[in-house]
Amino acid sequence: MDYADVVDRFEPVLGMEVHVELGTATKMFCGCPTAFGAEPNTQVCPVCLGLPGALPVVNEKAVESAIRIGLALNCSITPWGRFARKNYFYPDQPKNYQISQYDEPIAANGHLDVVLDDGSTFRVEIERAHMEEDTGKSLHVGGATGRIHGASHSLLDYNRAGVPLIEIVTKPVTGAGERAPEVARAYVTALREVLKSLGVSDVKMEQGSLRCDANVSLMAKGAKEFGTRTETKNVNSLKSVEVAVRFEMRRQAAILADGGSILMETRHFHETDGTTSPGRIKESAEDYRYFPEPDLEPVAPDAAWVEELRGTIPEYPWLRRARIQAEWALPDEVFRDLINAGALDLIIATVDAGSSVDAARAWWVNYLTEQAKERELTLDELPITPSQVAEVVALVDAKTINSKVAKQVVDFVLAGEGEPGAIVEAKGLGMVSDDSALQAEVDKALAANPDIAEKIRSGKVQAAGKVVGDVMKATRGQADAARVRELVLAACGVAG
Repeated sequence: MDYADVVDRFEPVLGMEVHVELGTATKMFCGCPTAFGAEPNTQVCPVCLGLPGALPVVNEKAVESAIRIGLALNCSITPWGRFARKNYFYPDQPKNYQISQYDEPIAANGHLDVVLDDGSTFRVEIERAHMEEDTGKSLHVGGATGRIHGASHSLLDYNRAGVPLIEIVTKPVTGAGERAPEVARAYVTALREVLKSLGVSDVKMEQGSLRCDANVSLMAKGAKEFGTRTETKNVNSLKSVEVAVRFEMRRQAAILADGGSILMETRHFHETDGTTSPGRIKESAEDYRYFPEPDLEPVAPDAAWVEELRGTIPEYPWLRRARIQAEWALPDEVFRDLINAGALDLIIATVDAGSSVDAARAWWVNYLTEQAKERELTLDELPITPSQVAEVVALVDAKTINSKVAKQVVDFVLAGEGEPGAIVEAKGLGMVSDDSALQAEVDKALAANPDIAEKIRSGKVQAAGKVVGDVMKATRGQADAARVRELVLAACGVAG
């Protein structure tokens, strides 16, 4: 159905379920590493393989991250709660159940005010954020789509099984109307930014660190009961969240308009054409046969610890950006370019490390952007830190090196040769500041260019550039060009 007709006849109701892999060093209930990209089935042990007699132990860092997420989402933190077993057939979960939380989540009843494209805000109510463990990964071989249908066989990698996971579930999102797809995208975008600012996850959707399940239903205008929902699973980009919601609204509206009914099911999203296709019939909570996990103690975070963690919650990223833009007095288009280039956070960190705003911007937007493009990397993947850039700026400000040599120093840092100050000392890159040594080079350059020296004496001071260049070359670019020019003019008896 045409989208305009959809929003004219129906009211959309959304429900977003976002799964976040925590960036802990080890898994949720065992000591196995969680590094992405390891050889299949090399990061496993009896606990995450569900072998008889192996007992789980809760990862304290994961609990801390879960509490911080809950606080950032304005949730209440549960003072006492239990883990539960969630039972149904998981081909990629060797225990054949998942340790999760059911009626006692770590965090509940929060909200997040998200900024829409026109600058207005929309409040999304949060029902719960609960802790659980991730499943393994299936690779279906032999089919055309990479899914189990049509595959000849499947391979299982259990490295991801047991990785700490937080599931964040919204309450039904109503009142968005025609902007429902935009609200869905804006919510996941804002949530991703909050999680990244907390430092609890790398939130890389392309690697599955953050996965969104989008629930969509429609009800006729004026109706009081929600329609039957579908759940589009594992949408893995921000734009795709918007596209998937819009498509489901149009698909469901066409069925309802023809007198049909919506089947409560999971659906797969197809990046290629922005459509969804049926997955499986959606279970209800009763189908999972939840019961308390008998092998784990209840989680009862101390109130004082929770308050201590509350003090670690950073300013919302969008509020921080607005404040910084005002402090730096940058026009909207300039500031937007910094964000789009992925440079803003790096510039902020460089300024925090002691650099001026202008110097930090110049390095990241110009020279380092060029280096990133040459290496086919993003800015934050470059092997140089904001503190190292700030150190280079400080060396230039102190006239220990000049701007030309600074680029050489940065190149050495990018090559992994150490810290800027140590590089300058080890390679003898410090600026030649001894006037007697500079004067000797100036005298040599003037003697080698008598015609230019005469022009300078006659008042054509712009001719001094050639002599300055010769001195800079003789000193390997390690002189202060401004000071060299002063010495050249003085030697020729001309005022600057």
